[in-house]
Amino acid sequence: MSQETILAPERRTSTIVGPTTSPAQQPESSHKDGTRRLACRWRKDANGALVSVWTNQDEQRSDPCSLAPVVEKRIDPPMVDRLIHRLNDCLSARLRPATAMETRRSERHAIGLRVRAAGSSFFWAMQLLPIHRRKAMYALYAFCREVDDIADGDASPSLKQRLLSNWRNEVALLYAGRPQHVVTRALGDAIHLYGLRSADFLAVIDGMEMDARADIRAPSLAALDLYCERVAVAVGRLSVRIFGEETLAGERVAAELGRALQLTNILRDLVEDAGRHRLYLPRELLNAHGIFATTPRWVLAQRALPDVCRDVAKLAEGHYAAAAEAIAACPRHRMRPAAVMLGIYRALLRELLARGWRQLDEPVRLPAWRKLALLFRHGITGR
Repeated sequence: MSQETILAPERRTSTIVGPTTSPAQQPESSHKDGTRRLACRWRKDANGALVSVWTNQDEQRSDPCSLAPVVEKRIDPPMVDRLIHRLNDCLSARLRPATAMETRRSERHAIGLRVRAAGSSFFWAMQLLPIHRRKAMYALYAFCREVDDIADGDASPSLKQRLLSNWRNEVALLYAGRPQHVVTRALGDAIHLYGLRSADFLAVIDGMEMDARADIRAPSLAALDLYCERVAVAVGRLSVRIFGEETLAGERVAAELGRALQLTNILRDLVEDAGRHRLYLPRELLNAHGIFATTPRWVLAQRALPDVCRDVAKLAEGHYAAAAEAIAACPRHRMRPAAVMLGIYRALLRELLARGWRQLDEPVRLPAWRKLALLFRHGITGR
C-alpha cells in the first residue's frame, strides 16, 4: 500500500494486538509481553466512504490531533474493515433504487400534467380507469403526441423521417427492456401487464410517416382507410387492451371507433389541416360533387364542400353505430372509457352537422358542462 496523507481529523480509534517477530526487533514503545500496539483511525475518502488507517501508538502519541501526515502500514485489513465496506455497499445499493423510483414517479407526474394541459376529451374518459391503467393510458397518449408533433412540425421531410426512425429504435429498446425516453420508460410496465404489441406502436409511426413523407391531399378512400387504420385504429387496439378487453369484440371496438373518431377529427380540422397544405377529404367523394382540384384552400372555398363533408359525416356515423354494437358485446366496466369517447365525439359530429361547412372559421367545441354530462351518462352505463 502506498503512503497516503490524511488531511482531516479521524473519527474514532481502536486497538489491535499483534505478535512481533523477535524482542530485538521491538521498538521502544513495545510492551513487555512481546506485543506491538496498533491504532485504527477512521476517516472518509473522496467518495464519502469510511476507510481505516493503522498506525502504532508511538505515531498516534506524536500526533495527538491527527492533523499531521500519517504513514499507512502494510497490513491485512481486519474484519471490522470488511464490515465497514459491506455497510457502505449496502447503503449505496439501497439509495440507487430509491433514486430511480423517485425519478420514475416524477416522470409519470410530468406526463399526467401534459395530458391534463392538452384539454382533450381523452382526459375526461380516462378518469374512469383504475390508477395503474390510467397511467398506462397517459403514457400511450404521450407517445402519440410525441410522434404526432414530429409529423405536424416544421422540420424538413428528411429530418421528420429520421426522427420517426429514432422512435422505431426506441420501441425496439422498450421491448428489449432498455427504454431510454421518458415516455417509453413510462410504458415499460404496461406492455407486460396488458399485453401491448409492438406492431401497434410501429403502425402508429407508419401513419405519421404518411404525413411526414409528403402532404396528404385528397387521398383515395383506400388510402384514407389505411391512414385511419394506422393513426387511430392501432391506438384503439392498444387502448382496449389497457382497458382489459382482449376479445374479438374489443378489436372490433378499436376498428370502428378509431375510424369514427378520425373522420370526425378530419371534419373538425379542415382549416387547420389546410394551413399545413393537407386535405384528407377522399378523392372519390370530391369528384362525385364536381371537385377535381386538390389544393386545400381552393377546395374549402367550393360551394359543393358541404355536400362532401356530409358524405364523410355519414361514413363516420356508420362507424359510430357499429362501434356502439361492439361495445354492447363487451363487459360494461371495461368499456366505460370507450363509451364516453364515443358519446363525446358523436355529439361533436352532430354539432358540426348543425353548424355546416359554410363558416369554417367558426370553431365547434362542446362546453365543459356537456362533456361532464356525457361522462356521467356513458360512464355509468358503459354504453
